[in-house]
Amino acid sequence: MADTKREIERKYESDESGLPDLTGAGTVADVLDQGLVELDATYYDTADERLAAASLTLRRRTGGSDDGWHLKFPVAPGVRDEIRAPLSDTVPDELAALVRSRVRGAELVPVVRLRSARDVCHLVDADGTLLAEASVDTVTAERLNRAGGTTRWTEIEVELADDADPALLDKVDKRLRKAGVRPSASPSKLARALEQTGGTRSRTRPRKPAPPVTAGDHVLAYLREQRDEILDRDPAVRRDIPDSVHRMRVATRRMRSTFRTFGTVLDPAVTTPVAAELKWLAGELGADRDQEVLAERLAKALDELPSELVLGPVPQRVASWADARHGSTRGHLIAILDSARHQALLDTLDALLADPPLRGKAARKPAKVLAEAVRKDLAKVTRLITHALELPPGRERDIALHEARKKAKRTRYAAEAAIPALGAPAASLAKSMKSLTSLLGDHQDSVMARHALREFAAVAHAAGESAFTYGLLYGREEHRAAAAEAELPGLWAKINSGASV
Repeated sequence: MADTKREIERKYESDESGLPDLTGAGTVADVLDQGLVELDATYYDTADERLAAASLTLRRRTGGSDDGWHLKFPVAPGVRDEIRAPLSDTVPDELAALVRSRVRGAELVPVVRLRSARDVCHLVDADGTLLAEASVDTVTAERLNRAGGTTRWTEIEVELADDADPALLDKVDKRLRKAGVRPSASPSKLARALEQTGGTRSRTRPRKPAPPVTAGDHVLAYLREQRDEILDRDPAVRRDIPDSVHRMRVATRRMRSTFRTFGTVLDPAVTTPVAAELKWLAGELGADRDQEVLAERLAKALDELPSELVLGPVPQRVASWADARHGSTRGHLIAILDSARHQALLDTLDALLADPPLRGKAARKPAKVLAEAVRKDLAKVTRLITHALELPPGRERDIALHEARKKAKRTRYAAEAAIPALGAPAASLAKSMKSLTSLLGDHQDSVMARHALREFAAVAHAAGESAFTYGLLYGREEHRAAAAEAELPGLWAKINSGASV
């Protein structure tokens, strides 16, 4: 079974003179020599190095205290999540699944072998508590998957101990710099090995894309951001990281909305079938996300009730329902991510962005083209809000407000895509649409919560339990929905008065 470790470290160049004295750096009271460790790691990737291009590393390592397979995901500069699995001859299934969105049907093969002689020291405080591990690594790298050679270097690595204060690394950094030690030019040993043994620099350390110039450039830049978000969220969804499903679902919606809004830039004959597949994926993701949101809402509402108003096993019923639904939807969601249909969608997105179906307006200057598209979306929101406000409270208005919310999201995403070209007006509109969708989202959540509460009450009644608490929560949800509807005219008037792109 794989486990996870948050790795916080910094790497430095070394001239083989060893580790400078770090005693007194921050709270470091002593530096304890731990001896020499021999490490032997083989790194795996696809033939075209897709993992390296995404700053992911997958290795099988022997030696030291953590023999086994390690898969590392970047979190922030100098911070990575390391997923570990026991030593085996082949890539463990649980790690292979976590890189499937990048690898897809390609084979994982050995690309680099790194052998390191690691001279280890422990940095401890006055009580002997471990603060960090510092090492001097003499590394020999051998290229395995293409014509290339070997290379050798020495580096210093300082890794923060679990639960230690990250500020310590700044103190150590200051001491190292004072001693003439400089940060490594490569983000990882693998990146350095690939560059120095025949690796393509553009794949291991991608260059920033050129600034967008045309309308097509701006739309494609936004679409690439969403494609990358879908790929980045895939392993997080598999690891059940909070909010990962929501973020992946939002990325699919943004892509689909962008295809619809900018039909004068990208050919709808090509993008419409892709949008349909994105809608399918969003729907599958939504089964888990909607359940998660509703469960959190009901649990919070129960927590806010005085205990004397909670009659019967209401919290237990809600918690059991949430756990059961999450377990079943989660298993289904993983199957979706592993499906041939999902993998084909990812391939289609890559192909579309590599060879986009540009139309005539794609080559024009962005300001006019993007503003025109955003204004059309805003006009649709205006019609829907006006229609909803003319309806009496009830089911028809609920449906109308939900439709307005969906169009407001589309307008928000269109404005976001246009911000680099249109600046403050687009940013202001995106912010306004976010406020509108937040209000309408709370209203829709209330609609869904009331539906669930009716079902809970029916089950409780059939079991001979009191339905009082469910009825009380239902009434509170009605009040929240009414408050949102009462707030809407004022918010809409404010948005209308300042909306311009």
